[in-house]
Amino acid sequence: MDRRTLLKSSGLLLGGLTFGNLATGVARASQDHQTASTAKILPTPTKDQPLLLNFNENSLGMSPKAQQAVVNALPQAFRYPDAAREQLIEKIAESHKLQSKNISLGNGSSESIQAVVQMAIYQAQKAGQKVQVIVPDPTFNYAELYAKALGVAVIKVPLNDKLAFDIEAMKKVANEFPGLSIVYLCNPNNPTATITPADQIDPWIKAASERTLFLLDEAYAEFVTDPRFQSGIELVLKQHKNVVVTRTFSKIYALAGLRIGYAVAHEEIIAQVEDFISLDNTNAAGAVAALASLDDKTFLTISKTSVETARKIVTNALDELGLEYLPSQANFIFHKVPGEVKTYQDRMKEYHVFVGREFPPAKGWNRLTLGTPEEMTTFVSILKEFRSKGWI
Repeated sequence: MDRRTLLKSSGLLLGGLTFGNLATGVARASQDHQTASTAKILPTPTKDQPLLLNFNENSLGMSPKAQQAVVNALPQAFRYPDAAREQLIEKIAESHKLQSKNISLGNGSSESIQAVVQMAIYQAQKAGQKVQVIVPDPTFNYAELYAKALGVAVIKVPLNDKLAFDIEAMKKVANEFPGLSIVYLCNPNNPTATITPADQIDPWIKAASERTLFLLDEAYAEFVTDPRFQSGIELVLKQHKNVVVTRTFSKIYALAGLRIGYAVAHEEIIAQVEDFISLDNTNAAGAVAALASLDDKTFLTISKTSVETARKIVTNALDELGLEYLPSQANFIFHKVPGEVKTYQDRMKEYHVFVGREFPPAKGWNRLTLGTPEEMTTFVSILKEFRSKGWI
């Protein structure tokens, strides 16, 4: 079930939680982190202002400089955003020590993933090749959904007993296939929040034949502190043509509602991807907010620190309660829930807290988004109340 379907089923899309509520919360969060001396008041979840810990959004809200950039851009919003779009592409390329021809902007990284999958399928079918998509299971499912819509087989390779990617099993599936394999790897993985070290991925990419294209989804890469992680962008810098990396401004930069993402690859691959990208996929507000975010290094540090602090608050509580969890390198935590996850979800909803769903085949695990430290302090108090009631 995708995010939009979940929102509809929970009644939040057009119901009690309005955009005005969200905007107020974002503004309040921004004001809080601008002034260190601001008194922190723990939030009390209500029906109209629930605690949203289910979609991996950044509750801190966007950079104040990004907000101001949007406000400043509004008088010119009747103009097409071509100039801002080109400037953003150049800025992203510069930040990765690449050229503009290595970057393709998307309407969120979801459009970039869609374009890469469609491009690769088209190229394979045009050449008379069979094509398949290989994905770990569970993982973020957009590559799978886009491939299935085109009638392409999706091969799901279960995570190993440590809930990590089974690289050897995926490699075997690719090697035995007489056609093109699109290998989708979300790193850090969603929903587990764990990384796959570079020494497990890079050798495969470097040794793979032209019959394998790697799509590396790095939506949460900016949160990673584990030195074993290395971005696939390093392989692009070394001119590898069989890898595409997607990134987003939705997570670390808190621009989920403005839909800015991008793909990074060899210029020949990007040229092919661009054929499957909407010509007018970037709005003026998103472009200027992304530009301002890239320039606001202070906010980037605050955003990382907020997540790290929130993570520690939660892991301390999970340790105290004896609940198992995986080592998180993202803005969410994958943790065990005694009993049925659906029952746990429903009980949290009664407290106006929305937590993630179960991700089969990883039974008994729940994905918890890390909100602000204040939000997670409130969550922990509710979690401990659940323990006192014998629910967890």
